[in-house]
Amino acid sequence: MADTERPVRFLALSVSDAAEDVIGVIRGGARGYVTKTITGTDLVDSIFRVQEGDAVFSPRLAGFVLDAFASTDAPPVDEDLDRLTQREREVLRLIARGYAYKEIAKQLFISVKTVESHVSAVLRKLQLSNRHELTRWATARRLV
Repeated sequence: MADTERPVRFLALSVSDAAEDVIGVIRGGARGYVTKTITGTDLVDSIFRVQEGDAVFSPRLAGFVLDAFASTDAPPVDEDLDRLTQREREVLRLIARGYAYKEIAKQLFISVKTVESHVSAVLRKLQLSNRHELTRWATARRLV
């Protein structure tokens, strides 16, 4: 394959270290997953390693991935949840936990307007009407 035709590989950088988030992103094609606590030097190293074809995870996150794909009790594929982006999942989880938009914005380092956009997208994709239904949906899937 010519250098310009390399397959796309991506490394997920997230605030979440929840097993279901890590596994969902890996199922989506990521070659690695690191959290925002990573140092700049380690992040750059991780990017180059993924570019070269390596899989990159912290030891704790690697354990989630190995457990999920090696065991027979791996979390089932949830088509509804898979429709959501990683950020939408983070916002969903915080909404379901009762956080206000302003608190979510502060925690995720985004604007309140962006939180509103993510909530609207989640409600539309899941065909829900309000925060109450969203919280029940998330609770039923043990995302809270």
